[in-house]
Amino acid sequence: MEKKSLSQQTAERLYTMIVVERRFGPGDKLPNELEWSAELRVSRATLREAVRTLAARGVLEVRRGKGTFVSGQVEEIGDFGFSGLDQVKGRLRDLFELRRVFEPQVARLACHRASEGEMEEILRRGAEVERCIRAGEDRTRADREFHAAIVRSTHNEFMMRLMPLISEAVAAAITSGGHTEQLAEDTLRDHALLMDFLRKRDESGCEHAMAIHMHHSMDVMELKE
Repeated sequence: MEKKSLSQQTAERLYTMIVVERRFGPGDKLPNELEWSAELRVSRATLREAVRTLAARGVLEVRRGKGTFVSGQVEEIGDFGFSGLDQVKGRLRDLFELRRVFEPQVARLACHRASEGEMEEILRRGAEVERCIRAGEDRTRADREFHAAIVRSTHNEFMMRLMPLISEAVAAAITSGGHTEQLAEDTLRDHALLMDFLRKRDESGCEHAMAIHMHHSMDVMELKE
């Protein structure tokens, strides 16, 4: 395997450990180069190249004489730390298949279990997504927070543990590829339907509205086999 390919794989593994698995948080110092290369089973040169890749994407910060640290802005990064849909399409498909199975039931449970305060937060987050889209602003954070509010309202610990994966999929959908306009249009329409059912506490309606949203997203990004 070419060194460049291996370093790219290593960068992706590091990104997953930091952003998806949450092994390190913003500001945390990574293990020293010797320990890290041994754990990942790559050469120190490959590790350095992977670190440079993630530093260039804003995931890591290399501080001369101090070590390598997770960027304080890492939670704002929404494109896997890599550019281009081709590089992440396989992972996007996996993530959206998970969402398609998982999120309709999450929406149904949230509709049933959310307190009045939690429902207000969900609707407020949804309104912020709409505002961002209509204003032409980046909606990555607003969209992640909307879906996260729905997941939290299930009061299911194990569902909440999947939130980093859901957040990664949401952010990647928004930032990876040339389908931004269509996704925004679909999101406006789909979220409006979903929020209407949430207001009414219509559990079946919420489930179907979320399933429709997942279907539209996968269609636009051509993630179906």
